[in-house]
Amino acid sequence: MAIRKDPTIDVLRLLENLKEVAQKPKCFMGVAFGYDAEEMVMQIEKIRATLPREVKDAASLSRESERIIEGAKEDSDQLLRQAQAQAARALEEAKAEADRLIEQGRLQQQQMVVESEILKLAKAQADEVRQAAERESSQMRRGADRYAHEVLSNLEASVGKVLTQVERGRAELDNVLKDSSATPVREKVKAL
Repeated sequence: MAIRKDPTIDVLRLLENLKEVAQKPKCFMGVAFGYDAEEMVMQIEKIRATLPREVKDAASLSRESERIIEGAKEDSDQLLRQAQAQAARALEEAKAEADRLIEQGRLQQQQMVVESEILKLAKAQADEVRQAAERESSQMRRGADRYAHEVLSNLEASVGKVLTQVERGRAELDNVLKDSSATPVREKVKAL
C-alpha cells in the first residue's frame, strides 16, 4: 500500500493501515505465517512522524518532570539523612556531656562522703550537678529536635514547590489535550 506524501494524512488513517497490515498474515501454500515486518515498521514510523509537536513536547516534559521529581527525592533523602546524622551526633554529644557531668558529680559525692563533716553539703552539690546535667541534656535534645524539625519543614516546602510545578505542568498538558481533542486532527496538521 503506497502512502502519499500529503501532510494531511492523519494518525487515525495510519493506525488503520497498521491494523490492516497486522490482519493480513502472509500465506504460503495455504498456511498463514508472520507479518511483513518492514511494512509494520514503515507504518509505525509514519505514525510517529505525523504526531503533533505537542505530543512530542508532552513526552519530553513528562521525562523532565520525572527527572525533577527523582532529583527532589534524592535531595530530600540526602537532607533527611544529614538531619538524622546531625541530630544523632548532637544527642550523642549531649549524652556524653551528661554522663561526664554525672560522673563528675559522683566523684564529688564520693569525696564528700569521705569527709563526714560536710556530707550533707556533698549530697546537695551532687544533686545540683545531676539536675544541671539533666537540664542541659534536655535542652540539647530539644535543640536537636528543633533543628531536625526545621530541616524537615524546609524539605517539605521544597518538595511542595516541585509538586506544584509538576501539577501546573500536568494542568497545562490537560488543557493542551482538551484543546487538541476539540480541533480535528486534519485542521491541526494543515496548521502545521
